[in-house]
Amino acid sequence: MQHHPQSRLHRSVLREFLRSEAAGGIVLMSAAALALIVANSPLADTYFHVLEWPLGPLSVLHWINDGLMAVFFLLVGLEMKRELRVGALADWPARLLPGIAALGGMGVPALIFSLVNLDQPHTLRGWAIPAATDIAFALGVMTLLGSRVPVSLKIFLAALAILDDLGAVLIIALFYTHDLSLPMLLVALLIGLGLVALNLRGVRQLWPYLLLGLGLWVAFRASGIHATLAGVVLAFTIPLGSNGLEDEHAPLLRLEHWLSPRVGFLIVPLFGFANAGVSLAAVSPRMLTAPLTFGVILGLFTGKQIGVFLSTLAAVRTGLARKPENASWLQIYGIAVLCGIGFTMSLFIGDLAFPTSIALQDEVKIGVLAGSCLAALAGLLILRIAPHGAKKGA
Repeated sequence: MQHHPQSRLHRSVLREFLRSEAAGGIVLMSAAALALIVANSPLADTYFHVLEWPLGPLSVLHWINDGLMAVFFLLVGLEMKRELRVGALADWPARLLPGIAALGGMGVPALIFSLVNLDQPHTLRGWAIPAATDIAFALGVMTLLGSRVPVSLKIFLAALAILDDLGAVLIIALFYTHDLSLPMLLVALLIGLGLVALNLRGVRQLWPYLLLGLGLWVAFRASGIHATLAGVVLAFTIPLGSNGLEDEHAPLLRLEHWLSPRVGFLIVPLFGFANAGVSLAAVSPRMLTAPLTFGVILGLFTGKQIGVFLSTLAAVRTGLARKPENASWLQIYGIAVLCGIGFTMSLFIGDLAFPTSIALQDEVKIGVLAGSCLAALAGLLILRIAPHGAKKGA
């Protein structure tokens, strides 16, 4: 059987993506653990003080969360565009199962959080915190299982998380913008049109896109739309090329290849280190059962697995989508549990939801860390004991 070079290249890109995300997830876990250690050591005051150091118009922490994370969102956007155009999500049948699972995995946690916080209007704004999945963290945990997890499930998890990220981007744009400036929105629109024009004219050099992208970041930040979303807009205007993945020199692939290790091994771990540090001295049973903390824990650990698994089961049983090959239902359930690892995006949304309250941010951090750790440990255990190599259709 003859294999098309495009399909071979797609498989190699996908394998590289899974490997880099998994390795980056292990580095991210280490960075988060180090942040907790430092924040509860004699170095705690220095740690928090350095994060508040002013560097020009922003503090160190804000440069990480607003500046470097825009690069993270740029990479997320590049991955979305590639997968939607020529990858695992290139056609509607392929998008259907991870899409349905992502919708269930976002809706149920948000609903659970909202029910827990229904009588707490000051914390209800955080409803989207448990709706996110951290693909790097989840794939990092999955690497500990080796070949026990079939490739089809790794692809399913990656596709689900990419669509989950798309949902998170839309939520941030629609629900976490404030004090909109119409003049700066107009500037952002003009810059966006300039990026589209570059694409339509077939410009393949990256520097004009990146230069306009920097201007778009400034305009977004001044307009009231969160500046990191400029990265996603920029990503969708960078050309992939008419030949898709067959063109190894496509601007999108070149930029994605350059960014991937730098985001996975530097930017995301730095974000984790800067945002996961919380003093455990204040943690008490009362704090763990506070509506905000408990809502995040319950949403991530319980809501995610219910939403992802039941929506996947319903889609397969009704014939809307095909079950991942060589995967048992217990393995699929284990993947659904792993989706409760929210970490990066959950912490990010938590910062947007409660930008001025350190106490509420700490409750979010405790909830995200506890919920993500529970999901990681439970998912790891389920996938370790689950039968693998199930025959197709089992």
